[in-house]
Amino acid sequence: MRRRSLLIAVPAGMVTLAACGDDKDDKASDSASPSAPATSAVPSPKIVDGPLPAITAGTKFGEKPTVAKGSGDPSKDLAVKTVIAGNGKTVAENDFVVANYLGQIWATGKSFDNSYDTKKPLLIKLAEGSVIAGWRYGLAGRKAGSRVQMAIPPTWGYGPQGNADAGIKGTDTLVFVIDVQEAFNAKSSAKGEAVAQDDADLPKVGTNTDGKAPSLTVPKTDAPTKLVTAYVLEGDGAEVKAEQTVLCQFKGVVWDSGKEFESSYRQGQLSQFALPQMEQVVKGLAQGLRGKKVGSRVLVVVPPDLAYGDTPPSGGVIKKGSTLVFSVDILAAM
Repeated sequence: MRRRSLLIAVPAGMVTLAACGDDKDDKASDSASPSAPATSAVPSPKIVDGPLPAITAGTKFGEKPTVAKGSGDPSKDLAVKTVIAGNGKTVAENDFVVANYLGQIWATGKSFDNSYDTKKPLLIKLAEGSVIAGWRYGLAGRKAGSRVQMAIPPTWGYGPQGNADAGIKGTDTLVFVIDVQEAFNAKSSAKGEAVAQDDADLPKVGTNTDGKAPSLTVPKTDAPTKLVTAYVLEGDGAEVKAEQTVLCQFKGVVWDSGKEFESSYRQGQLSQFALPQMEQVVKGLAQGLRGKKVGSRVLVVVPPDLAYGDTPPSGGVIKKGSTLVFSVDILAAM
């Protein structure tokens, strides 16, 4: 299993389908670094443009950088510089970002973490309690497609306790080079090519890509007895794997009543869940997303035996034997 990124501050708690079961937090053993920093709020930093050590090799976006050891004393403020300017979406606090990164200690030049070697970028929310504060403040206002370099003092890194497992002392300033690949927020949408929806016995899903909830119309026919999964918008990203975590927009309704039981659009926040965990909640949803391409909108119709069967959540619109219908925009998968 890949080691969890040292950047993550605390278990963020997967945003799950709250109405699809118990609103379980992700408390698995790999949910955060064991020596993660405390979650107490820190003051907003003053952001300055240096000093920052030189990037001596791997200078292109996406290449693993080589960074010199810091020279002299680092700033006591948060030093941030856009090394390569991108032209993508402007990142804001509370957005999700997909990024490659390298982190090292100013005084020694020793690298303590990077994603380039594993070829697995980090998917993380720039929110208090989800990531070290230096990233949250330093990436806000930068654009996707940018390479950003930071020098983060302890106040906005791991605090006075440091991170012993990573060899980070409580007095260490941390240097990061971050390649911001993508950014997503509550207005994000799949951008794939529309696929014909010509089966009259299946629900029809809207194809709008403006970040608003798509229409989801259930036909006046009997629900299918087998799992159905089909593209509404077909993206061109990598196929989702069974062990991955997906970031998505979604809307769910009950087949018989057409009533909505959950929606990330209505909540105003994206949903993030691991497919192996979703297997324990709504098995058919996890199965329906496997193999689908990132960037797609997918219709998933889940029969009762792959949803809740005779034990639905209490007090909601899902009843015994309900078939569930989902529209899911797969924004990212890691």
